[in-house]
Amino acid sequence: MPTRQNILITGASSGLGEGMARLFAAMGRNLALCARRVEKLEALKKELEDKHPDIQVLIKPLDVNDYDQVFAVFDAFRTEMNGIDRIIVNAGLGKGQPLGTGYFYANRQTAETNFVAALAQCEAAMEIFRAQNAGHLVMISSISAMRGMKKNLTTYAATKAGVAALAEGLQVELMDSPIQVSIIYPGFIRSEINEKVKNTPFMVDTETGCKALVKAIEKEPAKASVPPWPWTVMGFAMRHLPLKVVGKMM
Repeated sequence: MPTRQNILITGASSGLGEGMARLFAAMGRNLALCARRVEKLEALKKELEDKHPDIQVLIKPLDVNDYDQVFAVFDAFRTEMNGIDRIIVNAGLGKGQPLGTGYFYANRQTAETNFVAALAQCEAAMEIFRAQNAGHLVMISSISAMRGMKKNLTTYAATKAGVAALAEGLQVELMDSPIQVSIIYPGFIRSEINEKVKNTPFMVDTETGCKALVKAIEKEPAKASVPPWPWTVMGFAMRHLPLKVVGKMM
């Protein structure tokens, strides 16, 4: 398995993206980091370069809902790094509300950010990988993608199921090619997106979750639930148990 030296991470200014960036930097990888909050990216860049002076850390502002900007930023990173080996589609939003309760704007924003913007990122990534005839695309989905979810999770889970299906379609197409595609299903990992959620079972802290994410990504699996325990078992149960039971679990 080749070493993926140049890694692009979207949504890298906080949460899982930031945590993964720190871990990949410690492994000696070069990083292309993008997010909306440039001041946080600048602080992260300085931190990583101070700790790991031998690596290259590039940063660029990116709103993934600006689709033209997605293509421009990815292409600029590719040029400046002379190629990108791995792209992690991580940027996302978790502000959904129960359908029919007057919050269509929030559900629409979640759907646009988590699915349409992810599609734009996949398109931009695949243009690069097809030109290189090599690369590793990583789609960060969610354990909630395993089944339809209730209330605040309904739209979020649907978007995460959608991006998983998108990546799986690429897996079928690219099965015999040098381009690898991985779908990662994180369980409950504490991050900025869920910092206000309380009393969630099996929640792990950001550092523990990011270590599990990076370990899984490095293996380049077709699919992986993270952390493996209990989410591999939980994911299987969610896919096969009656919806009434799943509704009580989540």
